[in-house]
Amino acid sequence: MALAAILLALLASPALAADPSGDITIEENPNAALDFAWVLICGFLVMFMQAGFAMLETGFTRSKNAANIMMKNMMDFSIGALAYWAVGFAVMYGTTEIIAEVMGWGGFFLAGEAYDVSTIESWFFQMVFAATAATIVSGAVAERCKFSTYLIISALITAVIYPLYGHWVWGGGFLSEMGALDFAGSGVVHALGGWVALAGALLLGPRIGKYQRDGKPNAIPGHSITLGTLGVFILWFGWYGFNCGSTLVGDALRVSIIAANTTLAAAAAMAVAMFITWAWHGKPDVGMAGNGAIAGLVAITAGCAWVTPSASVLIGIIAGFLVVFSVWLMDWKLHIDDPVGAISVHGVNGAWGLLALGIFADGTYGGVAGLLHGGSDFFVAQVFSVVVNFTWAFGLGLIIFFILKKTIGIRVEATDEIAGLDLSEHGMTAYPNFIHSETGRGD
Repeated sequence: MALAAILLALLASPALAADPSGDITIEENPNAALDFAWVLICGFLVMFMQAGFAMLETGFTRSKNAANIMMKNMMDFSIGALAYWAVGFAVMYGTTEIIAEVMGWGGFFLAGEAYDVSTIESWFFQMVFAATAATIVSGAVAERCKFSTYLIISALITAVIYPLYGHWVWGGGFLSEMGALDFAGSGVVHALGGWVALAGALLLGPRIGKYQRDGKPNAIPGHSITLGTLGVFILWFGWYGFNCGSTLVGDALRVSIIAANTTLAAAAAMAVAMFITWAWHGKPDVGMAGNGAIAGLVAITAGCAWVTPSASVLIGIIAGFLVVFSVWLMDWKLHIDDPVGAISVHGVNGAWGLLALGIFADGTYGGVAGLLHGGSDFFVAQVFSVVVNFTWAFGLGLIIFFILKKTIGIRVEATDEIAGLDLSEHGMTAYPNFIHSETGRGD
């Protein structure tokens, strides 16, 4: 009702629009149509990544929770789009000079002067990034998080957590003033989502049956490696929208290098993750190979425009090692239950992506040079950005999850978890004609 009242007030108010028709924009910049088409098409690709996350997370978790995973991924985008429209974009890119290095202010609900073709183009592209940051949390808290709690987390990520750090890096905030960079979101999107996911997994605790009394983890296999692998390929495809689209113009020829770097890092990380598991366990692990590809994509996202193809391969190789080691560390030593490896893929490799940019940027594009090319100050700025990113996302994530835990609760009842969240949270099942091996009965 409150939202409806606000909408009615906005509709009744006179429009103080800048250029809602686009006539002024195209007159001032004849290439605007090409730029708009490029950015929006790339935004559509990023939106399609929601399908990739839905497939990957569903495939890597049990069948009794498949509908719940699907619902969370649908609502990530729905709630995320509304929250970023109402609040997030104004906080991230608002031009009012009040505490400008910390947060923006202006353009709430895309009203007033924000009712403008260029502003709304920017909103759309950033909105799909914000929704991606939110959906990362879904996999780490899968199979035991209350759906109502998850909706609140999605809204807060897209309205507050993502926009504020995004302002510090991309909106003229204090990190950008220091010289920190992130081309397409290793830190702004992926590490941020990964560290919020870490907070959620910590406070939720492990799934029932994940650990033995001596702390040894039990494997809880996902129900469809087919869906999981499909998710990997959809995400990889959508990632070209992430990285290539972040040129923000349709005539930047550097896009060929960005596409190549994106591909090579993912391929190298996937191969390394596969070979490590093959050597370690005697068999090449399909799921870990898929996570390796996503880890490589996360790691190259910050520096895809500023490094060479050879550096991209090295960044991907390290990402492949990091994701395998981090998953082992979470499972066996820290006892943090992350059903799909989201923390390792996005948090750990998002941080690595920021550092890799600070090391390998070669100075051939925009003059951005990393540590190996004389940019020691730039590397320091990247290290500081990593620290701020972790402190902000993990710290605020802990606070939010703790408050929710002490108020409305964050975890379903044990009986509901055993039965599956499809039944307990949605009153249905994704596979009504099949018997779930987890419950031993038809649902």
